[in-house]
Amino acid sequence: MDKILGVKIDNLNQKELFQKIESFLISDEFHQIATVNPEFILEAQKDEDFKDILNNCDLNVADGIGIKFAFLFQGKKLKCRMAGIDLMIKILEISNEKKLKIFLATKDGGLSSYQETKRAVLEKYSNLEIEGNNVSVCDVVFCASGSPAQEKFLNSLKNDKIKLAMGIGGSFDYLTGKIKRAPKWMRTIGLEWLFRLIQEPRYRFKRIWNSVVVFPIKVIFSK
Repeated sequence: MDKILGVKIDNLNQKELFQKIESFLISDEFHQIATVNPEFILEAQKDEDFKDILNNCDLNVADGIGIKFAFLFQGKKLKCRMAGIDLMIKILEISNEKKLKIFLATKDGGLSSYQETKRAVLEKYSNLEIEGNNVSVCDVVFCASGSPAQEKFLNSLKNDKIKLAMGIGGSFDYLTGKIKRAPKWMRTIGLEWLFRLIQEPRYRFKRIWNSVVVFPIKVIFSK
């Protein structure tokens, strides 16, 4: 098990990640997934409850180029990094094949409403059953309330009916088309953060500053 500033990262390749997800979706137990980026790790430095939740998740996937560089600084190679939206899409694809029931927890006042998100999901994954009221009867739960609130909410849901729970931040907005993703070449070389900054400079500046300046400094001086 690898850790960055005390936060667990599961260093698996893409095939291993997908195998884990498949196993979660056929089990009779609750599993929580987190897509861990530099912001998560920085928040965990000042929120012990959040750190404990992350370190007890069943799967922590590296999200963001900063995690890759943190691994390199430790003399290790990160096998796979995956954005939350891409992992969510993969989970939806597998769930669609299995005809599972999905709970969508949208953010109050967010860009994408529950009905808009439900419509966008069903347009692509018509075998799914979408729920927005009774979370306890669902197989998969996606929460878009932002970190760390979404991880804390999901952690409170533990029951044997829910097979997989994952916080997805603003990923619903990509599904509904409210926000455009960076071109694939930018995502491949780790410049998606720059595209987001250009799109939403006032909202993103502090978050980007923390990810590309504060986080690397903390990693360097943690040795």
